[in-house]
Amino acid sequence: MRRPPETALRQEMLRFGRMCHERELLVAMDGNLSARLSDELLLCTRAGCHKGLLVDEDLVVVDLSGKKRRGRGEPTSEMAMHLACYRARPDVQAVVHAHPPTCVAFTVAGVSLAQCVLPEAVLTIGSIPTLEYERTGSRELAEVVGEAARSHDAVMMDRHGAVCMGSSLLDAFCKLETMEQTAKVLLAARQLGQVRELPQAEAEALRNMGVARYGGPPSVQVLPEHCQDCSGCGNPSQSGLGRRAGFSVARLARPVSA
Repeated sequence: MRRPPETALRQEMLRFGRMCHERELLVAMDGNLSARLSDELLLCTRAGCHKGLLVDEDLVVVDLSGKKRRGRGEPTSEMAMHLACYRARPDVQAVVHAHPPTCVAFTVAGVSLAQCVLPEAVLTIGSIPTLEYERTGSRELAEVVGEAARSHDAVMMDRHGAVCMGSSLLDAFCKLETMEQTAKVLLAARQLGQVRELPQAEAEALRNMGVARYGGPPSVQVLPEHCQDCSGCGNPSQSGLGRRAGFSVARLARPVSA
């Protein structure tokens, strides 16, 4: 796969880190970004840097074991989570982790984002699962995110934020923006009184189009099993969510009805 030269990739990472802050998708020292430099090396943000003020010295190069090869400071404390995504998905070229506030609020409230409502979200992302809470930077968190990456391009971590994977930093960033926009629309719809989901046949057709157009995870299906169990009720079944993400039901945040 053709990748941008390191100088260009560094400029992209600075730009998208700053854009995450400008668009209020993260604040302070939150979040981290990474991208493949080669089959053996990754470029990532260092620990403890402000993404709105990123400079070239805030970027470090690590190998696929997480060992620093070049740069000042230490790699992001969430490096294990990024590495788990790359190990699960050889096709993924970039990972963006941020704390989109509306999306995070849904997880705090225990409300699922795994509903097929907006055509653009279904087309480009598909279903967005919420993974049960694990401590930030922990091996347990890396494991559950890595497992979810096998069947999803974007996931929410309970109370913690989003992980978006893509064919480039731009692709991963676009998925992050789409997630937050989806959450904002769902919140407004709930305040207005109801969330009307897409008919299952239309959701399946849109997801099929998206997979054909943009590709997807190796184990992707037209729609996850929980959508087939849902029948437009706004309350995806826990058993379906668990089967599709590869976890026991207990490892996923409990969805509630709209």
